[in-house]
Amino acid sequence: MTTKTAVISFCRLLMGLALVVSSIVNGYKLRYHGESFKPDIVLRVTENSIPVACSTRYSVVINGTSPGPEIRLRQGRTYWIRVYNDMETQNLTMHWHGLSMAASPFSDGSPQASQWPIAPQYFFDYELHPNVGDAGTYFYHSHVGFQAMSASGPLIIEDDDPPYQYDGERTIHLSDLFLQTDEQIETGLTQPPYVWSGEPSNVLVNGQGVLLNPGADTGDTECSLATILVEPEKVYRLRFIGATALSYVSLGFQSHNNLSIIEADGDYTQPFGVDHLQIGAGQRFSALMRTKSRKELEEDRANGINHYFLQIETRERPDSVRSYAALIYPGGSYNVSTAPANPPMILPSTTLGWLDYQLRPLTPNNFPTLAEVTRRVTVTITQIVNNTLVTFLQNGFPWTESFPPMPYLVALYNEDLSLFPSYESAINNGGMDNRTRTFPAKLGEVLEIIIQMTGAGNGILNVHPFHAHGAHFYDIGSGSGAYDLMQNEERLKGVEPVRRDTAMTYRYPGSGIPGVPWAWRAWRLRVTDAGVWLVHCHILQHMLMGMQTVWVFGDRNDVLRLGYPAVKGYLSYGGEAYGNSSRWPTCVHYWDDDDD
Repeated sequence: MTTKTAVISFCRLLMGLALVVSSIVNGYKLRYHGESFKPDIVLRVTENSIPVACSTRYSVVINGTSPGPEIRLRQGRTYWIRVYNDMETQNLTMHWHGLSMAASPFSDGSPQASQWPIAPQYFFDYELHPNVGDAGTYFYHSHVGFQAMSASGPLIIEDDDPPYQYDGERTIHLSDLFLQTDEQIETGLTQPPYVWSGEPSNVLVNGQGVLLNPGADTGDTECSLATILVEPEKVYRLRFIGATALSYVSLGFQSHNNLSIIEADGDYTQPFGVDHLQIGAGQRFSALMRTKSRKELEEDRANGINHYFLQIETRERPDSVRSYAALIYPGGSYNVSTAPANPPMILPSTTLGWLDYQLRPLTPNNFPTLAEVTRRVTVTITQIVNNTLVTFLQNGFPWTESFPPMPYLVALYNEDLSLFPSYESAINNGGMDNRTRTFPAKLGEVLEIIIQMTGAGNGILNVHPFHAHGAHFYDIGSGSGAYDLMQNEERLKGVEPVRRDTAMTYRYPGSGIPGVPWAWRAWRLRVTDAGVWLVHCHILQHMLMGMQTVWVFGDRNDVLRLGYPAVKGYLSYGGEAYGNSSRWPTCVHYWDDDDD
């Protein structure tokens, strides 16, 4: 070690010690994440050509795989997850889908709203603290461009004492496969001339699938169906994760129609029996399934049946894609290199409003009544089609990665308070501050939020799974046409809605007249989590085309509570909160148990 290097290292050590000992401000601490700091989990993100479903695709992958490794955390504990951007030219973030990052706002992973992306060859340490009550099924994914199609993975918050008993768990992570590269898809959607991505070539289960076109050339690429191994006379918790880019799917198990939903988007529900599921991008469900008895298996095998399938079909698209996984018992077998020649089951068409008014929370969840609602905000979605581009607007404006030129929370901390939304202007304008294109609310308010879809400029209607960052909302239903408050209140009589973070607006019959209301989704939300939060369609193509909004919850002191200079390292691209090969980062620690 040279003298200069030793001096630099010693200075860094002194700085780190000083930060640990003396930088306790407003309940958080600044820490130098030097060589002695050991993150709980490390994710390394690269881009490689990977074999997938009998083809090869250049993809963004996590720890060398797609999906990335399953992460399991305990509620009520603090974890540090280090995410390396090992790519040469692409930016990166990681979003912890379904978890509120209210306490650690720069860890939300939304580059348009909360943090600068991780620059190529840099890394960022995310602080996660699942709260007690967060136990459930989540996932993590990049929030940059089209990367989430392949850069995602299961995130399970474990329950120390789950309210339901089962013998084992199986994770079923659903993702789309597009054979074009991310860059080709993004360019087609965001630069003239507009080129639609087309439909996925496959829906993968845990990253696996086979050719869906019999006789197609696989080249030298091996592939197989995902296998779900189970034993007879057991109860399994099946964790379904809708990590698709575009697809809204219907799925069911051959000869196993005894599913009982017990969780939706990280919240336990009362058991609700179904024979199939509908899952959109961003949604998650847990369902209990009792496997066959030994006697039933013997009878099936006597009839030549020694395996079963999970059958998946896309819905509400011009072309339907059908894919499979294999459900296998001990002693059963199947050639998993091929899909069945004929579908073993008939899945129903889309059920509009599926489970909207049927699911109930397992325990009372403080659902706000109509009398508690302080304000109603309607977000009107329109589509603009011209000769070169297709864009989605919310109350007349799109939100893309180019607006604003820096993450919105960063801009506020950089003392550009002219960007802080005017609550008064928003009140006088239906809820949106046009100058900043944001929706502000004060802590303690109870909002009723209506997402109102209107007919598209090209006459084509779609389903839209809307996802909210921050605190979960109470889902109060959906319907066709324009939202009718009193009609929906009648539907809610005697109902205690569940809390969700992703809910579907449906495509109702007809092409829709441009600008005319044709479908809605309504939420109620107790405004508790101060911060800057995205609310957006979780179809990646639609996000890139502008279908997202930014909500600012709390007054200036609430949102900017950390203060400067504590957050200085987060306020510039590649700032001191981001490490690289020659520099360790300095990070804000929000939770006291970081010392444990």
